[in-house]
Amino acid sequence: MLPCATRAGLPSGAEKRRRAGPARNCIEDDPVSPDLILPYEGVLPVFASRPVWCGRGSTVIGAATIGAQAWIGDDGVIRADGQSVTVGERFWLGHRSTVHIATFTHGTLCGDRVTVGRNSVVHACTVGSDVVIEDDVVILDGAAIGDGVVIEAGSTVFPRAELPAGFVYGGTPAKPRRPIERAEVAERAERLREGMGEGTALPAAPPEVDETVFVARTARLRGRVSLGAGSSVLFSCDLHAEVGPIVVGADTNIQDNTVIRSRAEGVVIGRDTTIGHNVRIGDCRIGARCLIGIGASIAPGTVIADEVMLAAGATTDPGQLLEGGHLWGGRPARILGPLDADKRAMMARIVEGYCKHGREYRVAQAEAE
Repeated sequence: MLPCATRAGLPSGAEKRRRAGPARNCIEDDPVSPDLILPYEGVLPVFASRPVWCGRGSTVIGAATIGAQAWIGDDGVIRADGQSVTVGERFWLGHRSTVHIATFTHGTLCGDRVTVGRNSVVHACTVGSDVVIEDDVVILDGAAIGDGVVIEAGSTVFPRAELPAGFVYGGTPAKPRRPIERAEVAERAERLREGMGEGTALPAAPPEVDETVFVARTARLRGRVSLGAGSSVLFSCDLHAEVGPIVVGADTNIQDNTVIRSRAEGVVIGRDTTIGHNVRIGDCRIGARCLIGIGASIAPGTVIADEVMLAAGATTDPGQLLEGGHLWGGRPARILGPLDADKRAMMARIVEGYCKHGREYRVAQAEAE
């Protein structure tokens, strides 16, 4: 395994990984190096060999071990900041997809020949070998995916779900559709890879922000974007204020590959709020101390009150009002239960943790420049 190096000319060995110096591109002057590599707590990613391809805005962070012949699409993010991420040989991560961990509980482990489509999230779970995860899929914490599985586009795999080997799964929650042979799995993987096509545009220059704000170098901010003190916009996010402004409150975190578009009156997000990975947000209002779950989609005109938790993969209808003090989920969202003390404490811990991440990443990114 190679700690941010190729086999020729650069040092190797686990010791280098554990005593990493300032962040830098993984494979120096190499056109297939990830666009941004950062250490986490002094640990840099390890690559088995030079990746086959790394797209614009691709990011790999922390205790990640990447197998041979990896392909990382435009704005693909692999973030191992608190637990490890290990992916096997011929791992394929589609455009604007995210692999992450649960900081205090779960890492992520993927076998060989795993193909992930566009705008999908593989989060704190275990994935077997010869698996196809199609576009717009969310796999949540503690899930276990068997070998030779296909997860259909738009599906959500619920936390701690077990998907046995050899089936096609689909829906929310993902349920078995039919058995599948390995030859068909391989064919669907090939079709998914062939259909990736051209990716995203080059990142725009970030606006001037308060010194306490973190904006990842691979994020794109365009138009009237206002970021409150202590807020963070993570890797490969895209905030585009085409008409109205985008206003983000203090200590709010917007996680990897989230896309926010204002095409009318604008977007306002309150303070101390978490926007999860790969969320889609149109013109709306989101209150303070909220959590918007991974892969959720917020329709234009939505109003989300203070202290709302919206479950992963949920959607809202245009103009929908989400009352405060509740857990909402489903497509469209409906009340699932009260927002109890444990959930409120968990939401506060996430905000506190991402404020810490923001401070650490500001330093690491500055050292990398």
